[in-house]
Amino acid sequence: MAHDKKDIAVSRWEAEGGALPCGPQEALAATCDEWDIPALSDAELIQLRIRVIALENIVLGLLSKASEEQLELIAEMADFITPRPDAKQHPLTIHAATQMNHMVERAKHFRS
Repeated sequence: MAHDKKDIAVSRWEAEGGALPCGPQEALAATCDEWDIPALSDAELIQLRIRVIALENIVLGLLSKASEEQLELIAEMADFITPRPDAKQHPLTIHAATQMNHMVERAKHFRS
């Protein structure tokens, strides 16, 4: 059953372009120039950082109650997003996978 959920999650992630070199996110970002979106102000960047910190702590709280199976799935997903051997090794992707594993380990410290 868990394998089915993983396959569905990976399939959805690939369909959204997460694993592709020029997925929908990159195509969308490329069109941002056409939208004339203003750069974020310093205040907006600070708010964004605060929200990311808050979300990270919320996720840690949720992960601290996650099952071993769910934590293993996150580790598998981190391995999955690591660039494939034939793909360009992008530092952000590598760091994202590392952060996923670190968050799981940090959450384990709060398990009761």
